[in-house]
Amino acid sequence: MTQVSLHVWRVPRRAVGAALLRMAFARRHRPGVQFAKFLGTAQGFGPGDADLTRYAAFTVSDRPVDFPTWDRIATSSARVDLEPLISRGTWAKRSPFQPTGRKADGMVLALTRARLRPSRAVRFWRAIPAVAHEVLAAPGLLAHFGVGEAPIGWQGTVSVWRSATDLTAFAYRQPQHRAAIARTPADRWYAEELFARFAVHDISGDRSVLGWTAEERER
Repeated sequence: MTQVSLHVWRVPRRAVGAALLRMAFARRHRPGVQFAKFLGTAQGFGPGDADLTRYAAFTVSDRPVDFPTWDRIATSSARVDLEPLISRGTWAKRSPFQPTGRKADGMVLALTRARLRPSRAVRFWRAIPAVAHEVLAAPGLLAHFGVGEAPIGWQGTVSVWRSATDLTAFAYRQPQHRAAIARTPADRWYAEELFARFAVHDISGDRSVLGWTAEERER
């Protein structure tokens, strides 16, 4: 059975150099691993929000995957085991997630990932602040952070929601986010894009590494 997981590590500032080396020389081809992407993260969604003390990886494999070299330098970590429900688009010209089409009855995780067209990047970043403000105030949001394969041009978001209903309400009812979705085809911001929704089967480790919000948001 294929296993999809999000791995996140928090490292001390003294280990940032070691983390960047692991990013540069990460072994993406390992036995049983069908797809792996190592990512930098950001506190928010803008190019100036990079968080050099947190790193992430998405993996698709036919067995549990661990990363002992990352664990050795991390002060805390978390792993989220996922079931792909919906996946549209490509990542590095691949469709890594095979959706089941099932409807989730609990927490869901949303992944957006895009490669920006250089000629459209400035217009894209101008549109982001209003959307970021909406997501921070959205009911049902449990955790969120930005991700990217490079500081500029490759950007994405990870967000965890209490339910699929909460995620859908944000995606299609918040005016700024709805307007950004409507502008995407005409403005042609992306050279490549992917959106995926996952059921969250398990979260192990330290949830604060995921940017977990106040506990009352789970209630």
